[in-house]
Amino acid sequence: MTSIYSRGAVARPLAGLVLIAALSACGSSGDGGSIASKPPPTATPLSVSTSSLPQGQVGASYSTPLAAAGGTPPYHWTLASGALPAGLMLAASGTIAGTPSAATNANAALIGLKVTDSGSPAQSSTRTLSLTVAPSALVVTTTSLAGAQVGKAYTATLTATGGTPPLTWSVAAGSLPAGLSLTPSSGVIAGTPQAAVNSDALTFAVADSSVPTQQKTVNLALTVASSNISIAISPRSAALTLGQTIKLSVTTNDPAGVTWSLTPAGGSFAPVQSANGTSTTFTAPGTAGTYTITATSITNPAQSNTVALGVTDLAGVFTYRNDGARDGVNAQEYALTAAGSGGTGGSVGTATFGKLFTCIADGAVYAQPLWAANLTINGAVHNVVFVASAHDSLYAFDADANPCVQLWSVSLIDTAHGANSGEVTVPSGTSGHLVGVGYGDITPEVGVIGTPVIDSSSGTLYVVSKSMDPTGTNFYQRLHAIDVTTGSEKAHSPVLIQGTFPGTGDGTLTTTFSARQENQRAGLALINGTVYVAWAAHEDASPYYGWLMGYTYGSSGFTQVSALNVTPNVQYGGIWMGGGAPSVDANGHLYVITGNGGFDATSSSAPNNDYGDSLLQLSAAPNPTTPSAAFTVSQYFTPEDQATDNADDHDFGSGGAAVLANVTSGTGTVGVVVGGGKDGSLYILNQASLGGFSNSDATAWQKIATGYLIFSTVSMWNDTIYLGPFNGPLTSYALQTTTTPSRFVQQAQATDPAKFGFPGPSPAISATGTTNGVVWALDNSQYCTNQSQGCGPAVLHAYDATSLAELWNSSMAAGGVDTAGNAVKFTVPAIANGKVYIGTRGNNTGGALGSTSVAGELDVYGLQPN
Repeated sequence: MTSIYSRGAVARPLAGLVLIAALSACGSSGDGGSIASKPPPTATPLSVSTSSLPQGQVGASYSTPLAAAGGTPPYHWTLASGALPAGLMLAASGTIAGTPSAATNANAALIGLKVTDSGSPAQSSTRTLSLTVAPSALVVTTTSLAGAQVGKAYTATLTATGGTPPLTWSVAAGSLPAGLSLTPSSGVIAGTPQAAVNSDALTFAVADSSVPTQQKTVNLALTVASSNISIAISPRSAALTLGQTIKLSVTTNDPAGVTWSLTPAGGSFAPVQSANGTSTTFTAPGTAGTYTITATSITNPAQSNTVALGVTDLAGVFTYRNDGARDGVNAQEYALTAAGSGGTGGSVGTATFGKLFTCIADGAVYAQPLWAANLTINGAVHNVVFVASAHDSLYAFDADANPCVQLWSVSLIDTAHGANSGEVTVPSGTSGHLVGVGYGDITPEVGVIGTPVIDSSSGTLYVVSKSMDPTGTNFYQRLHAIDVTTGSEKAHSPVLIQGTFPGTGDGTLTTTFSARQENQRAGLALINGTVYVAWAAHEDASPYYGWLMGYTYGSSGFTQVSALNVTPNVQYGGIWMGGGAPSVDANGHLYVITGNGGFDATSSSAPNNDYGDSLLQLSAAPNPTTPSAAFTVSQYFTPEDQATDNADDHDFGSGGAAVLANVTSGTGTVGVVVGGGKDGSLYILNQASLGGFSNSDATAWQKIATGYLIFSTVSMWNDTIYLGPFNGPLTSYALQTTTTPSRFVQQAQATDPAKFGFPGPSPAISATGTTNGVVWALDNSQYCTNQSQGCGPAVLHAYDATSLAELWNSSMAAGGVDTAGNAVKFTVPAIANGKVYIGTRGNNTGGALGSTSVAGELDVYGLQPN
């Protein structure tokens, strides 16, 4: 290019500068030409802008970013000198991160940090920074000290985490109990305490070796118990249902308290530890059995005390004498065990068993109490005992609460329970009576007398009431379906009991049930959804019959499905069985025993359906055309001296229910039925072949002449019959399987008392399967009504089931603390969950209702809490 200065012209600098700018503009027009090149910009100098690093701590996560300024990003970081503390790393992106594993103590780590940019040429910059890693935080981990005991070697170690070892321990406040010392280097407290100390408050300090030093303190209590640690638990024994709870309290001189445990393992304690005078809530395990609750000294685990615990899976005592066999056995009892003669070695004895509490009723309690486990009533779970009174009332009581807690009560003869307005209970006695002939057998009134029955699947209690209008003109018996949780009638309940049966006993071709004449004394039976109700007489006042009726209950109410008059042509033949209930075998056959009445079943011509003084096996037709067609006498047994029994008032049916059992015989088992009456003979019959009438004594499986009149029901357990006869001792008959054929022979007799007055007890048995048998017998001989030998308390007796040695009775305790209410004839005990429940007439002495302060009561016996 020719220079613009070569033309000889005078130079003009300003114009030249403008031209150069213009040419530069042309050169950048994108046409490929250039007048002059522009030099590249100069990069800003690179520098490390992070001026300090945050402190780290051993064991704590660490992360900090490094920063740079200038240069050309991105940057690349490296260590120029030194080393990062252990556990940390530098990422190329400029982050120091990790978890420090060692302290730098007082000297920080000096680290040269180099950053390089991405420019060309690349710039670098280095800066040396310090990084301090502090030791981990010092934390005392000991939260409590085990208790010590005077004269017993003791050791405990104080512990801490963090800091820089070695650690040094000291007592910062207070003094260690005499005989103990602290080793500073190890934190061990050791020695043999010389004196008891009740919760001595101490402050311990620990210092580490870091610079600066970390120091922490902790306040701990150290107790020294006396040389003899005592532990007492209340209650001292217990009986619970599955999942039931109980409060356990401890009294101990161990200042540290106790730890609770259960053997075998199960259940739960809340809390697991208890101090002196405090309690824990124990929840029973979900498996039945015998357990041991242990309270162990915290100070000295070698010291402990125990409580025997029985946990039952018994769902309930829903019917008379426990089951349809009427054998009187509760084999699911784990808390009641035979203590042996003298009252030691078991739970039933003078030192361990007695009266717990009483529940008041408004009338005499003739019916056996019933019991159910774990019912929810009013929003809470209870074991419940049900009591029916002769004043036509029904009660639900907490079965365990002491003092007694009533859950609900109802009158069965108010309008809410199906009665007409103004109905009252029927008076009975030697004067002013409207039933019977004035003997006063049931006094002072007749309401609920027969034992109810519970359908546990539907929560329904079935019970029969008896009442009349205020004038005593019209009489009513009703079958009620009661909700067990409220006492309310279920839908379309009750039903007025009525019935007819073909027969000439009333002077026509039909006999008609009389609510006034018939005494509903026998217990109710519930079999395959049908409730069976039986009747006899009030004091043999004619006309009366032995009636048996069956009812089903459904959505539309009650339906009478069967009706039987056992002596339709000759009257009498009552089914009362000393209050016993019909029994049932595995094939669904019903068994009842009838009282005095004509017998003509062997006649070849009609009438031949009168069964006085007979044991009947009954079959029910599945779809009868009428209730009277439902029952068939499939078999029967009538003693050969029936005519004499009838003439001499030696009812075969004076004894209790027919008791069923399977007994060992030869190489197999035989189903037998056992019953007896006033003639003193105990008949053991083969269920498959009862024997009929002809030569019946010879065809009976076995006949035992007891020598005593029988008004009671036997019990059967472990191939042994237990009999409580009138005016005789409790007696057991054991099956001898070594003889051919197998037969029952007398095994033992109770010697105290020597005999029971009228009517004799119907023994009941509590057992754990085939072990721990206790026989319970209720002496009701002082039952206060007109024909009684006297008036006084019922006396409950307990015997060893093997020897019949007396273990305990309710008259033994000093001061009468175990005395029951006045006796009621033919009542029987109910046994469940470590308790025995009996019905009485309170302090009524046989006089009119209201003549004394307590017309009836339930007395509850069981394991003494302390």
